[in-house]
Order: sequence, then C-alpha cells, then structure tokens
Amino acid sequence: MKDRIISVDVLRGLTVLLMTLVNNPGSWSYVYPILDHAKWNGCTLADLVFPFFIFIVGIAVPLAMPVKKDNAENITKVITRSLRIFCLGLFLSYFYSIHFMGLQPGITLLCIRLFFTFCVGYALIGDFNPKTKNILALIIFAILIGLAYSGHENFAKIRLLGVLQRIGIVYFFVSLIYLKTNIKTQIILSASILLGYWALMTLVPVPAVGHPNLEVGTNLASWLDSVLLENHMYIETKTWDPEGLLSTLPVIGNGLIGLLIGQLLMQPMPKIKINKIMAGISLVLILLGLLWSLVFPINKSIWTSSYVLFTAGLALLLLSLIYYIIDVRGYKKWTTFLLTWGVNPMIVFFVSGILPRALTMIKIQDPENISEQINVRDYAYNFWISPLFENQMLSSLTYSVIYILLWSCVLWYFYKNKIIFKV
Repeated sequence: MKDRIISVDVLRGLTVLLMTLVNNPGSWSYVYPILDHAKWNGCTLADLVFPFFIFIVGIAVPLAMPVKKDNAENITKVITRSLRIFCLGLFLSYFYSIHFMGLQPGITLLCIRLFFTFCVGYALIGDFNPKTKNILALIIFAILIGLAYSGHENFAKIRLLGVLQRIGIVYFFVSLIYLKTNIKTQIILSASILLGYWALMTLVPVPAVGHPNLEVGTNLASWLDSVLLENHMYIETKTWDPEGLLSTLPVIGNGLIGLLIGQLLMQPMPKIKINKIMAGISLVLILLGLLWSLVFPINKSIWTSSYVLFTAGLALLLLSLIYYIIDVRGYKKWTTFLLTWGVNPMIVFFVSGILPRALTMIKIQDPENISEQINVRDYAYNFWISPLFENQMLSSLTYSVIYILLWSCVLWYFYKNKIIFKV
C-alpha cells in the first residue's frame, strides 16, 4: 500500500461496497427509495455509485502513469486495458446465450456456461505478458462483436453496452487525453464536452419527434441509440440504453474531473493545501451542478451535464474528507475493511454480474407449489430471510447485507494474501 494513495482506495472501496448493496436486493419490489435509482430526473444514493467510480477511474490514470510518455508502448497498454474492461462487461450479456448441443437450462448447461466464463475471465484478467494480453483482448473483442452481428438468433438481441463497457470507453479517452494534453487543455475539454452535450440535447431537434426534448425515450440520446444499436440495447427499455452512445460523452467529463484531481494529488505541495483546494473545488462543482439543473435537470439515465458536476462535486467532497482523515491527520487503522473492497473492484464487478445469473439457473422444488420449481436465489430469500421480517423492505436490505458479508470474507482473504486482480 506504500505506493498507493490510500484515501483513493478507500473511496473506491466505499463506492464498490455501495454498488454491491444497491445492485443485490432480496426483491426489486421492496427497495428503500434512497437505494433505488431515480425514475428519471433527480438523484438518489444509488445514482451516486457509477459517477463516483468513473471519477475514481480518472484519478487513477495519472497515479498509474506518473511519468507522462506519449509513446507506442503506453498507447498500446491503454488500448489493451480498455478492450479487456469492455469485453468483461460484454461477456456478461452473453451468459444466457451460451448453448451447447440442445441442452435445456439446468446444472449441466450451467457448468458449461461457467467453464466459458472462467476461460474468458482468466483470459481478460490473467497476468500475461503484454503481447499475449494484446492478442487475447483483440481476439475476444472480435469474437463477441462478430457473434452479435452474425445473424444467429441466440445473439440477435445481445446488449452491446453496459457499465463495464462504459468504464472501458471512458478509461480509453481519459488516458489518451492525459498522455497527449496539458492541464489547461484538459480543463477546456471538460467544459467543452459538458457545454456541447447540453447544446446537443436541448437545441437539436429529435428526428422522430421534430423538436428537442429531455423526456423518457424521445430525447436525442434515446433516438440515436435506437438507430445505431437497434436490438442491441438494454432489454428493460429497448427504446434507449442507460449506458448508450451519446450519453457516454458527458461521462468522460466525470473522468476528466477525476483526472485533474489525480494530477493535483501528485503536486509537491503540503497535503493540507491540497485538501483545502479539493474541498473548495468540490463546493463550486456542487453549486454549479445545482444551478445548471434549473435548465438541464440532474438525470442519470441521460447523464446530464448538471449531473456530472453535481456528482463529481459530491465525490470530491467525500474524497476531501477521507483525505483529511487519512493523509492529513494520519488516522489509517480504520481503513482495512474498505481497502479490501477498494483494491479488487474488477473481480467484484465481474463475479457479481455472473453469480446472480448462475443462481437463477439452479432450480429446486417450490415448497408452496410442488408442481413448480424455484431458483435457489429466490428460495433463499423467500423462505429463509423474508419470513423473519414484517417489513419486506428491511428483509430485502438484509439479503443485500448478507451478500456483502459473504463478499467481505472473500475479499479479506484476497487482501490478506495480497491477491489483486488487475485488468
């Protein structure tokens, strides 16, 4: 940990922990409003997870490359890592589409799917030499994209974009911008992206509607997704994608703000001064985001520019507090639990995406209807946890907490044995 800024790892750990909490309720029908995403405009605790992580991705770029070298080796590393992250996310969309010799859903097919998952996961996370990493990333990317457009019915509706894919895209652009520009240019780019996106969303008429609008399913970002992605969108909406194409543009803004803060953290100045600068900037960003929201509402689904500033400001404010406690005051003993979550985020992202899918494929007899089957995940919640509480929201939250405790044991083992999965 000596070569890392612990406060950044702690913030990352807190973010991944919160992500795991909000993404794994016992029942989606019973979720406390603050732990559920806003239906459209607005911002809940759940809506802070993704922009916080993107902000941290930006911070980590200069920390991982403290000496800027715009050469072929570094560019290749950036491309390879971006592809590996993208492919990890894209493979999650393929899990249910893996079939073998006409096997029906069951344990045998599940084992086959898990075998492919292990192979792909190892190929993308395994510690190989740079050349092997490059080749594997390119091959897997080509196969996954090729299958999506192969015309085969199993892959006709594969979702191409998603959380990890967006992280990979943002990492790619933020890293290139870091290697090829100075801080002044980065500030100008950040402002230009946010202002440009605002102009596009509020001034450009949507072809299918005839006028600009920011409504569900009829805004410019939604229209572009429906035209370019067609069937390869988020299955819950199908007319737009929450991690769509145009709405990924302002996400780069979150990453660039993180990039600027990462470079600030590397400056040879007193830590208390860095802390004061971060706190001041955070308050300015929050205020600007709230003011901008009067004309461009805070909205995660289309990732509005006001949402970028507001969430980046909150992330920076929290980092300022953590940085003050750890780096300025030197109180570090309490950090271990969050560090176990913060140093291994990608394995949590990937396995947390696979595990629920796998559990839904394991079926047992439904005690309430012997002629029906129920998957083991629903069985555990419905018959072990839910009956313990009258308040079903509390029982749903309890399931999430138990899931976190199980993950904590695994991550503690990794941390204790210095096992870190890097993409």
